[in-house]
Amino acid sequence: MLRFLLCPILMFVLLGIAAPVALAQDDDPIRVDAALVRLNIGVVDGRGRPITQLNRTNFSVFEDGVKQDIARFETTTAPFSVVVLLDMSGSTKTFRQNIRLSASRFLDALASDDRIAVVEFYSKIRLLNDFTTDKRRAAESIQLANGQGQTDLYKAVEFALQRLERENTRRKAIVVLTDGIDTEAQDRDRRLLSDLEDDKIPSFLKTEDNAKLNEILDRADRQGVTIYPLALPTGDPARLADPTPRQVEMFRVARSRLKYIADRTGGTLNTIQRLEEMGRLYAEVAADLRTLYTIEYAPTNLARDGKWREIRVEVNESGLISRTRQGYFAR
Repeated sequence: MLRFLLCPILMFVLLGIAAPVALAQDDDPIRVDAALVRLNIGVVDGRGRPITQLNRTNFSVFEDGVKQDIARFETTTAPFSVVVLLDMSGSTKTFRQNIRLSASRFLDALASDDRIAVVEFYSKIRLLNDFTTDKRRAAESIQLANGQGQTDLYKAVEFALQRLERENTRRKAIVVLTDGIDTEAQDRDRRLLSDLEDDKIPSFLKTEDNAKLNEILDRADRQGVTIYPLALPTGDPARLADPTPRQVEMFRVARSRLKYIADRTGGTLNTIQRLEEMGRLYAEVAADLRTLYTIEYAPTNLARDGKWREIRVEVNESGLISRTRQGYFAR
């Protein structure tokens, strides 16, 4: 009888067919506290100054108007795991050195126990440096960024989220420097506009009408990742030379989607008007990370019905304003 049981197993081995065992794969998500919703929360006073000395008792969290119990609270000093995404597509070729210098200075502004990964993207996605607290090593990897070709922006964000899944319970953020043009999304938008008369084109494309982007944002929701886009001037439709209505519309919706990414994840869109501003805006993002609290809660509504869950955070001290992600789809 044993001989007959061994034969099928031997066949699997000889044929190279893997039996369903729990092997770790690079692309397999590691789910930690999957039932918890994680929020990174910024709090400012009426003048916009960050407030960093609050505690758990100062916060109340509501989902669809129902108060939730806070399961976990982290102060503004808790470390982050941060992915620095650098757009190295053809449109950034003329100011690569500005990008490298500004991104390196961004690392200097992070805390000593923050973990940093550096990724460049163009028509390919390259991990230049995996997560480390060694800022010098991360800065050296930034100098290697030098791609070319088209822009796989959304695939790059997805790749960053995959890397962050391995950071377990640490707080997580992505800082992405880009013009906002995703080549695959732009090709799709171009097809949608191809048969329209010029007067029908303005505002025809919808920001949220991109299945790939929404899939990525759902993944960010599940991890509680805050995303900060830094928008390069090359993606500004106002800077196009003698543009067609289709070009203006495609650039408009690309920039709008960067804001959508920031709003959905509780980050901010920082628009670079002049290259000289790049370093300052990177520094502002680093400063903002140092002012975020993190709260996790187990939602009382456990239904996975695909519906939107609206999140509201209240602070019990007068005159303070909180900022976090707007909600999530229960998928």
